[in-house]
Amino acid sequence: MSSATETLSLPWWKGATIYQIYPRSFRDSNGDGIGDLPGITEKLPHVADLGIDAIWISPFFKSPMKDFGYDVSDYREVDPIFGDLSDFDDLIARAHELGLKVLIDQVYSHTSDEHAWFEESRSSKDNPKADWYVWADAKPDGSPPSNWQSVFGGPAWTWDARRGQYYLHNFLNSQPQMNLHNLQVQDAVLDVMRFWLERGVDGFRIDALNFAMHDPELRDNPPAPATDKQRTRPFDFQIKKFNQGHADIPAFIERIRALTDEYDDIFTVAEVGGDDAMREMRLFTAGENHLNSAYSFNFLYAEALTAQLVCGSLAEWPDDMDIGWPSWAFENHDAPRALSRWCKPEDREDFARLKTLLLVSLRGNAIFYYGEELGLTQVDIPFDQLHDPEAIANWPLTLSRDGARTPMPWNQTECAGFGSKEPWLPVGEENRSRPVELQLRDKDSLLSFTRTAIALRKDNPALRHGAVTSCRHDGDLLVVTREADGQRVECRFNLGRDTLATEHCQGEVLMAINGASQSELPAFAAIITEISE
Repeated sequence: MSSATETLSLPWWKGATIYQIYPRSFRDSNGDGIGDLPGITEKLPHVADLGIDAIWISPFFKSPMKDFGYDVSDYREVDPIFGDLSDFDDLIARAHELGLKVLIDQVYSHTSDEHAWFEESRSSKDNPKADWYVWADAKPDGSPPSNWQSVFGGPAWTWDARRGQYYLHNFLNSQPQMNLHNLQVQDAVLDVMRFWLERGVDGFRIDALNFAMHDPELRDNPPAPATDKQRTRPFDFQIKKFNQGHADIPAFIERIRALTDEYDDIFTVAEVGGDDAMREMRLFTAGENHLNSAYSFNFLYAEALTAQLVCGSLAEWPDDMDIGWPSWAFENHDAPRALSRWCKPEDREDFARLKTLLLVSLRGNAIFYYGEELGLTQVDIPFDQLHDPEAIANWPLTLSRDGARTPMPWNQTECAGFGSKEPWLPVGEENRSRPVELQLRDKDSLLSFTRTAIALRKDNPALRHGAVTSCRHDGDLLVVTREADGQRVECRFNLGRDTLATEHCQGEVLMAINGASQSELPAFAAIITEISE
């Protein structure tokens, strides 16, 4: 089989670049301060011009927005602030016209307490949906059924007088936990998935999948070992042994895969966080009857980007038929912007290029977060403008997620081209100075470089889907070698500020940035070479 044939035989998603869009913050088409689906549709050419393969849209479903869409009150309806189903159909049509696949979020571990399913479930102990959520009696002294804690702070149980029982919620108390041990509930959420597949979506990002099932015996979690890291939530004091990661989750995933296999070229990726994420991600993606991919928080909450971190992360996903395909993100809607975490302000221009080139050089799918191609940084949101419930509850110890969800700057007008003079969050002055319009006119901008880096990945099979044959680190020096379809490339990165000499750097230079050469790597420089056999 020729190299070209090998590449063409791979599914579209293997090695894809994916662009996450947070709909509230991308583009406001009607001036109400909140981004919407027509706004996304309007700006899809920008995404397509980057060379992106697929977009992932964060939740836009009907919701009271207590957790900004991750509390769904109707899985089959678009929330009016984002538009309606016809707007979504227009988005799908335009994306496909531009050659973009469309992935949407699915939140199956919980719903909003305003969902009709929960309203029926809480009405009595013997209604048809009584067992669709996780309900339990109080202990004899009236205390909650177990010691489980919620991610956002406080016990994971809330008393409900209607049923005279507690219900479980791993996040906000307005996000009751669905009982996915119940096959009727599984059927219901699979019907939701089919609804969106019939509307033309190309895949799903499944939120908090390892929270989907709990220990039915409701055993207490053990305490977590002592740590030097400050604990800001009761959740941090426990080993999450019984409230998540149940052994029956992979069987539910098999049902998801059976459904998506009825359609052509559907891609599924799970978000899996927590202390046991690696084991769970492997279970969730093993073989040909589970999900296609998964990602965790290796980089999203890392305080520094180190060569050791990169090699360690790649080593967790060896090129093995029985192990799934990874996806990588340096930024997303839950994590602080990487440039604000990983480098000093004076180094951001060079570091942004380094970070971009590294992301497209990793084995796995590369997920860009909206505005990452512009070099957006974390915006400091004052307390009185916060929307993030976790940040409000844990102020000031939890860094606000709002700072990474600020409006996309499109031009240099008063509203930065977002579409409203008073957007739901401030744009941020530093980000206002880096709009798309300005960077499009500059061939040396980060936007221009991101396009070039994505094209490099697409044009070289070793970078797009090749195996990692070697990953070594020596201080700030990172060297990754990848091979596919008869091509071998070596990627060298200097993740520090001191110039490094490079030994045995041979081959044709495919890309060199920040002053890199085959003899040395200045601060934050990188070079990728193709090595002939």
